Amino acid sequence: MASEGCTHDCSSCGSDCADRKEKFDFSAKLNAASHVKKVIAVASGKGGVGKSLVTTLLAVAAARKGLNVGILDADITGPSIPKSFGIEGGTVQGDDGIEPTVTDGGIRVMSLNMLVQDPTDPVVWRGPIIAGAVKQFWTDVHWGDLDVMFVDMPPGTGDVPLTVYQSLPVDGVVIVTSPQKLVELIVGKSVKMAQMMEKKVLGLVENMSYFACPDCGKRHDVFGESRADEMAERFGIPDVLRLPIDPSFAQAIDAGKAESLSLPEMDAFVSKILQVK
Repeated sequence: MASEGCTHDCSSCGSDCADRKEKFDFSAKLNAASHVKKVIAVASGKGGVGKSLVTTLLAVAAARKGLNVGILDADITGPSIPKSFGIEGGTVQGDDGIEPTVTDGGIRVMSLNMLVQDPTDPVVWRGPIIAGAVKQFWTDVHWGDLDVMFVDMPPGTGDVPLTVYQSLPVDGVVIVTSPQKLVELIVGKSVKMAQMMEKKVLGLVENMSYFACPDCGKRHDVFGESRADEMAERFGIPDVLRLPIDPSFAQAIDAGKAESLSLPEMDAFVSKILQVK
């Protein structure tokens, strides 16, 4: 039903009514002094599956291939990317916008934790304000020239994922999951949201997929049998990566040494989804 006072001129209206005949453009303009060739969103239907770890590993692998890489931490209420790289302190305002922090490996990072005095202070904001902050990370930050930007999304299908899909030129999505049967249901929601937003799902990463015994090398399915291949086939996802439970991951992240991690399987996965060597 059309809204009251409708002129039936959809080009000048921002209402999302049932009679709308054309899509409203919610896209936000990138910082004028920046250029980003490709944007990859890293999403999950629920928390606790290691989405931020996967984002970090994707960025590190891409940087090792010689690409200029950035991470936009869109998980405003639970940002963890700065900790992974040992980033402390705030940002500075430059002539071209807010300057992201650059890691030792050259990855440019922007997160809300870099804009608050105490990173342990909770962010008690309503959805529209959080979504607005994410959009500002795109419009107000001087990213420079990036080959690829990874967007670490909050879990779920709410305001922030919707804002990222509608406001940023997302070229593809990587879905993160874990082997539990419950997560399989949630993965479907994430995949279908990406499809609704007309975004291509490039790959599926099953984190905590197995544990390899350091003594005998035998693999143990701690959280149940992997369903990654089955889910990928069901939803038409072209590439799958299974990450093990590895204590060295947590040790490196806790020490802020994410760039010390190197996984050949992640290197191969990044080559596929970014179509680089």
